[in-house]
Amino acid sequence: MDAPVYVHHSISCAPRTFATVAEKLGKAGWSAHNGLLYGLWRSQIGCPRDELNAITVWPCAGDAGLAEELIRGVEKVRQVRSRPMRATLRPDRPQPPRRQGNYAFRWFELPEAHWTEFLALCADAWPGFESAYDSQVIGLWRCMDDAPGRASALMMTRRPDLAMWERSKIPAGEAEGEVRRKLSRRYDLCDATWVYTTTLLNAEDRADTVRWA
Repeated sequence: MDAPVYVHHSISCAPRTFATVAEKLGKAGWSAHNGLLYGLWRSQIGCPRDELNAITVWPCAGDAGLAEELIRGVEKVRQVRSRPMRATLRPDRPQPPRRQGNYAFRWFELPEAHWTEFLALCADAWPGFESAYDSQVIGLWRCMDDAPGRASALMMTRRPDLAMWERSKIPAGEAEGEVRRKLSRRYDLCDATWVYTTTLLNAEDRADTVRWA
């Protein structure tokens, strides 16, 4: 059985409509098309206010093509950009995140020749990162549309709040310093990397009502 296909969607909405669009996307009938809405996030830092990030999950690449069709069918959606992906180290199954928090989307572009070391550094650094900062690595997905010799990936991390996101950038003590050294080496393998932060619109514990952007 093939591994499920995850699709990341960047969704541009008409002004002042991101909340309405998000509500409609949550009711878009994904399961009727063999899909799953893995998560839906609103901008916190780094993206326009009315831009949503979504991840959907599909049993195969052929079914994943339905995702954009469903999203474009929602009123007030202006543009959708999608990238199909497969999970690597995490997640081991498509169990959607449910807790509110600071969700960072970090993208990486690197030569294929660096990919094995990149994965090893992730696996080595994550346990220390998670224990030091009360944080979780939700997933690391590799994009399926890479050019030959290239590797692109999305990593999603959850921290309890934005303050912890900032705190995690400045190591305190030797253990945290070692985590940072591994992450720094990982970044050095990349030709490009960038990050933006979000909060989870379909969280089960609490809603985020702050006006971030």
